[in-house]
Parts: sequence; C-alpha cells; structure tokens
Amino acid sequence: MQQKWQLATQVIHAGREKNESGALVSPMCQSATFVFDSAEQGGARFAGEEQGYIYTRLGNPTTAELERKLAALEGSEAAAATASGMAAVSAALLANLSHGDHLVASNAVYGCTFSLMNSQLSKFGIEVSLVNFSDEAAIKSAIKANTKVIFCETPVNPHLDVYDLDMIARIAKQHNLVSVVDNTFMTPLLQQPIKHGIDIVIHSATKYLNGHGDVIAGVVCASHAQMEVIKFEVLKDVGAVMSPHDAWLILRGLKTLDVRLERHCHNAQNVAEYLAHHPKVAKVYYPGLKSHSGYRLLGRQMRRAGGVIAFELQASFAESIKFVDQLPLFSIAVSLGDAESLIQHPASMTHSPYSDEERSRAGISDSLLRISVGLESIEDIIQALETGLSQLP
Repeated sequence: MQQKWQLATQVIHAGREKNESGALVSPMCQSATFVFDSAEQGGARFAGEEQGYIYTRLGNPTTAELERKLAALEGSEAAAATASGMAAVSAALLANLSHGDHLVASNAVYGCTFSLMNSQLSKFGIEVSLVNFSDEAAIKSAIKANTKVIFCETPVNPHLDVYDLDMIARIAKQHNLVSVVDNTFMTPLLQQPIKHGIDIVIHSATKYLNGHGDVIAGVVCASHAQMEVIKFEVLKDVGAVMSPHDAWLILRGLKTLDVRLERHCHNAQNVAEYLAHHPKVAKVYYPGLKSHSGYRLLGRQMRRAGGVIAFELQASFAESIKFVDQLPLFSIAVSLGDAESLIQHPASMTHSPYSDEERSRAGISDSLLRISVGLESIEDIIQALETGLSQLP
C-alpha cells in the first residue's frame, strides 16, 4: 500500500516502523553502542551472519528510519545519512573515484564542492574537468578514457541554471559513468533525479529537508550496490555519519516539508516576478520565469521552481554589499530552506573559493545576490525588498 502513497503522505509515513512503546513519534535512540546477548551474537553481527545494530557509526534505529524515508521519497533502493551535505558529496565521489580517475562536473557548483574537487581530489591523483552542462557537446568532449563520474547540481548554486537530467543520464550510460546529482534545491518533492536515470542523488539535509535551521546533515540515495561502498566502506572508515539526534530532528522537519514547500514556492514566484520588473535589477535567475532557460523543464523534470532566487543588481560590488547590509527583514546567512528569508552575496561568501576568472566562467558576477525566500507574509517580503532597492543610487 505504501508504494501508492503520494509524496505528501510519504513525508509523514514512509520508513516508520512500529515501536515497542507504541509512541506516535518514533523514539530517539541516543546510544553510541548496542549490547549483544552473547559474544557469539556479537561475532555473528560483525561477520554479517545476523542482522542487528553494533555501533552507531555503523547504523542506528533513528538514522535508519530517516534513511528508509529518504530512499522512499527519492525512489532509490537505499540511503545513507551523513554528518553534512559535504560529507554526502565526499562519500559519493570517494566511493567511485580512485587515483588516476577523471571526474566531469558542471562549472558552477557550491563553493565547498568546488574546493573539494579542485583542492582535495587532486591530492589523490584524481583529475577534474569543469564544463557547461547546458552544452551536451561540451560534456561529451570532456569525457576521457579514465572518466568514471559525472556530477552536477540542478538547479545550480547560486545562479539557478537548470540542467536536463534525461540528457545527463543518457550520456552517463553511453560512457559507462556513474552519474551524481545534488538535489538540495529541489528536494524529492519537486524533483526525483533517479526517475530520470541518475545513479546517485545527494542532499544537504541542513536545508529544506530539515527546514528549521538547527541541523547540519546530509543524505546520499542510491542502489544497494552503491550503498555497500558508500555506507559500509567510505562512511564507516571516514566516520562522517549523522547523529541520532540530528536524524530525529530531520524526521520531525520532514513531516511539514510538503506544506513548507508550497509556501516557499508561492512566495518565491511572486518575488521573482516583482524583481523582474524592477528598474534597479539587471537580471533575475529563477526557473519559474518564462525568460529562464530552465522554464522548459517545469512539469517534465521539476514540479515547481523552488524557493531560491538569484538576481543581479544595477550596482557595483560595494553597492551590492551595502544593499545586503541595509536590507530589512532578511537575515544575512549562507544557508537556505529555513522559515526565515535569507540573503547572501556569493562572490564574497559561498563562492569565494573561486578565483575571479573562475567566477566569471561560472557566471557569478560582483552584483549577483542569492535569496532563500522564507515563509513570511509575501507582502512583508516584497516591502522589505522595495525598501532596500529604493536606497540604491
């Protein structure tokens, strides 16, 4: 019966198992280790001959419930809860790349993902090529004999480019590559990359999945075969696993994901349309606008356009910073998906690891701003933007 549930129902019910106490809310298992009935049982569990918990770094009832729920929502066979979104990115890449391998990734990604690819992977002899994923020919031309993984975010952080998942999956299968997509901006309620043929989906669960700004966490969704390496080799040995308390908080947050996204998307659409007609705004990047290249994928790939907007001011670097500093209502913060509306300046914040030339190639200008539209009254959000824009020269 569960497989017939709509996503709005699954965020509440998927993955739950009856607990001994009969509690409506699943109890949090805040335990580091688990007691065996005998040494023989402990040996059997370590040998994989008996199912059961051993040590929370290897598995925990609370994190296991979250993993079952996220796998159900993404349509994957399994999932792994990680200590952060970057732990999820790292685990997916380290599970599939070795010395001498090559990675093809989109030329605009989250700043720390960019730093991981360009500063850390190179230490282990892994080559990285960054290309425009809107250009199918560019992706194909970047693939080499030693290419093993293809990676992108869509929509892209921070300028909201949208990439065709069917095209990316097709290229990956043609060249026997593992495809990895960061689905943080959309969540599985708005986009399910695995249904388009993508192999691995990752999330910063810090964002919309939790939705309350009080957790740092990540999730990897993939096949059972992938999860054997991701979870029981990479995460086990690196140790970047989620705590039971954080898993419990995300399970709580997920119950309202559907209704929160409805408000986020409604508010963001209205803000994008307002900004698109303002004389002091040079350009708005939001897939919900017909002028955006990603608009063609609404309905086919994305159910809604999400709650994040990027826009360029008719302003200098210094003027853009001043706008951020003086903007009422919005909190200056680099996350997204919280109840509060947030604003950040990518060039000086999330994408500061990029050089000026790299930022230019990625389309991140000095006046580009990113806002995560919150759950406040849309009238108050637009009034705050009007006040801030009116102070620009």
